[in-house]
Amino acid sequence: MSRRISAAQVKARFADCLRSAERGDSVLITRHGKPVAALVPASELEQLERLRAAGPEKGLAGIAGGWKGSEELVRAMGSLKRTGPRRTARLD
Repeated sequence: MSRRISAAQVKARFADCLRSAERGDSVLITRHGKPVAALVPASELEQLERLRAAGPEKGLAGIAGGWKGSEELVRAMGSLKRTGPRRTARLD
């Protein structure tokens, strides 16, 4: 569960926010009502970094990895030919 908190409140309640992250909750930090940062559990940081490194253009092959034997899956998916977008059927 993510909670929203202003930057000023984080400054005053940093220890509470840190405890929330330790429990597995995310803390969304806002400035003037707009989200600017998040305090997330350390266990989620590796997954976030892997998703960011993969980027949207690599698809599932970009996020595969991180477990024993996954290299073979990455190679297999990388060799597949991507198809173009599907054509929309005409109903008239």
